[in-house]
Amino acid sequence: MRKGSKLGSEEAKVLSFVPTGEYYYNKGMKAYQRRELKKSLKYLNRAYQLEPIEPMIACQLSMVYTELGEYKRSNDLLHQILDGLDPHMSECHYFLANNYAHLGLFKEAYEQVSAYLDKEEYGEFVEDAEDLLELLELDSDLIVDDLYEHDELIVQQEKARELLESGNFQKAVDTLQKVIQDYPEFWSAYNNLALAYFYLGEVEQAAATLEEVLEKNPGNLHALCNTAVFYFYQKRHDELDELIKGLEKVRPLLHEHRYKLGATFALIGHSKRAYEWLKSLQKIGFEGDASFYYWLSYSAYETGHDDTARNAWKKLLEINPEKEGLEPWNDQQAEGFENHVTSILKKLQSEYTEEKLFGLFLTSISDQQRVILTHADFCDVEDLSIVEKVYLAQVLNSNGNSSIKVNQEIENMHQVALYLYGNHRPITSVESGLFLTWFTIAYRGIKERETFKNAKAFAAATEYVWNRLRNEKITKKQLCDRFDVSASTLTKYIAVVESYLP
Repeated sequence: MRKGSKLGSEEAKVLSFVPTGEYYYNKGMKAYQRRELKKSLKYLNRAYQLEPIEPMIACQLSMVYTELGEYKRSNDLLHQILDGLDPHMSECHYFLANNYAHLGLFKEAYEQVSAYLDKEEYGEFVEDAEDLLELLELDSDLIVDDLYEHDELIVQQEKARELLESGNFQKAVDTLQKVIQDYPEFWSAYNNLALAYFYLGEVEQAAATLEEVLEKNPGNLHALCNTAVFYFYQKRHDELDELIKGLEKVRPLLHEHRYKLGATFALIGHSKRAYEWLKSLQKIGFEGDASFYYWLSYSAYETGHDDTARNAWKKLLEINPEKEGLEPWNDQQAEGFENHVTSILKKLQSEYTEEKLFGLFLTSISDQQRVILTHADFCDVEDLSIVEKVYLAQVLNSNGNSSIKVNQEIENMHQVALYLYGNHRPITSVESGLFLTWFTIAYRGIKERETFKNAKAFAAATEYVWNRLRNEKITKKQLCDRFDVSASTLTKYIAVVESYLP
């Protein structure tokens, strides 16, 4: 600076800049419009700190939290607005409804969207709110606590789920039929009933149940997903491919629907799509059940996401330690009911003889036989029927207790099941239908003094009839070759087997 300069002789003046809440709000909005959500969150948070009583800032901040999947934080802000900052800011009810729907809190979502529509006849979000309300009402079971405030329904639904998971399909059918009788618009019960029918081999009844759901509740995602599962097991590839095209276009809002889609894609072998849905749920903090982590682990492993697969399996084992050793990266056979102790014990406690006989057969082939026979929940032998007691005795006899006299009819019945097991192992939910069909036939046959002398022919005939009931294509020649019986013998025993079916 030149000596004597006027500038040097004057005091320097500093212009202070004190940014306001409005300044940061505007910067936050510009970042939001550019979809820079993290930056928008930073600016809007600063704006909110400077002006905590300005409802517009709080509302915009809540919307950013929503888009980042921070639904609880968003809801806290929205409730603050309605509880004090501006109770007349009715659009907050609509934003809350969306957040609650994403969190799976369907009753709360229903209440909030209804509150918005009550207050805003011509509001900005009326059309979207009506769509959300229709979705919640369409799947009325999603707001079951609101529509059916009955403890008994919750108890029965949980009981039916456990029966399905443990393979007690006939008991599940009875339970679900009672639920539907009492609550004719509880669609979840219909969908589970269809699964129970399918696993029992009653394919036509299963299809009719799903058709009833889709007729009364069009677009029911659970029914569509169950139909895809049925097509997959029935190898109806063309129909499955067509249905998958539709399911791939679905973009559900509700967590339950996202989970159902992901699990369905995983089960039918579409691992990439399954991983996308299940991983997206995990990213927003979804806490699933054991099945969620099971399918997430498998779909992650099959799509090359090893870390996710191992972390999900670790979470699964915390919920269900019995799955240890069945990791997707293990080469051993898939798990079946024959080594699932809890499922076998539940079958042994069933009210139905055919299910108890199936449970005893599983006990006879299980690697966990000693655990089952000595378990505190093992069935009370005194409550077993004569047939069940004799079969149990022969299961024990197979371990070398030669003092027990063999009953030939029961031994032959068991041999038929072993022939079937030779071709259908491990026994999953689908194969369970075959064995339950056989033990239903066997129990009725025993009462008619059937000897089951030609065990191979009975096995072949049972498999033929079971496949026909499920609309599966299998030729008599295939079964004759597999079981080493003649065509005439197979035809004869098919007629015998059919005579013992309900």
